Amino acid sequence: MPVQRSYFTPSIRAGGPASRAKRAAPGADRRGHGVYGYAVKDSVKWSALRILAAVVLVGGLLPACGQRGDASLLDKETLVVGVRADLPGLGLRRPDGRFEGFDIDVARYVADRLGKKVRFVPALASERITILTSGRADMVLATLSVTPERKTQIAYAGPYYMSNQDVLVRSDERGVKGVRDLKGRRFCAVEGADPTKRLLAINGMTARIVPAKDYDACMAMIKDRQVDAITTNDVILAGLIRREGGGFRLVNARISEQNTGIGIQQGDPDGCEALNRAITRMYQDGTAAKLMHKWFDGSGMDLSIIEIPQFEGCV
Repeated sequence: MPVQRSYFTPSIRAGGPASRAKRAAPGADRRGHGVYGYAVKDSVKWSALRILAAVVLVGGLLPACGQRGDASLLDKETLVVGVRADLPGLGLRRPDGRFEGFDIDVARYVADRLGKKVRFVPALASERITILTSGRADMVLATLSVTPERKTQIAYAGPYYMSNQDVLVRSDERGVKGVRDLKGRRFCAVEGADPTKRLLAINGMTARIVPAKDYDACMAMIKDRQVDAITTNDVILAGLIRREGGGFRLVNARISEQNTGIGIQQGDPDGCEALNRAITRMYQDGTAAKLMHKWFDGSGMDLSIIEIPQFEGCV
């Protein structure tokens, strides 16, 4: 990267060494050991300081350049992809160690479009950012919503789908037609997730929040009637409903829209743009719609309109 150099010149004040040298010139030692000699030595010192300052400046900038990283995911033969291992329909690790789900299929598709192999590694909700910033993964496809805070730490390709925050209830909750019908009721909240904040931001909405470590724990509690509802992205809830095979439904509350992107390391606009082209192709050739129906049909999720989301842009 270009190095910005800083040049400086020492000021000569009235009465300073250089000024005195000029006034004292007639009596100076002509062999160079008088005050003219001091002026020459000062000049040499200032030159040395300039060189030292330039070395320190370059030395300070080079590590910063290295931190930005010049490597691109396009330079790699195999892409390491962080995915969820605990969400049916999205990212789930099977007993044989293989991963399956919508995010897994999307990752395979875009990697294939880039001519890359893919290797999956599990990423908990709390690890999705650090797995990128530490260099342990090249991409993350793990229900990673695009937020301003996260964009200060990582970059995004896509988003590759837009979901809505929804509510899951038991099928026998026939009186629940909308989210406000659950006012004051018990909602399960997964630690480290923030859907309940958006729920409580609804005007006039109140709820009793019951914490859980993951969505499996939430499902266990709603089955035992310890909670009345679960709220998060509709695709997560749809995957849980399909796994259960019945007994639960979506309210179709559409509390808020959530753009889900491919998390990548900062400083790779070429890789970002290549992924965006792959995502665009995925929608154009019908693969996106095919995968949505493959993983979420029968869940009660509205799949009538499947459109490519508006991209964030690569920087």
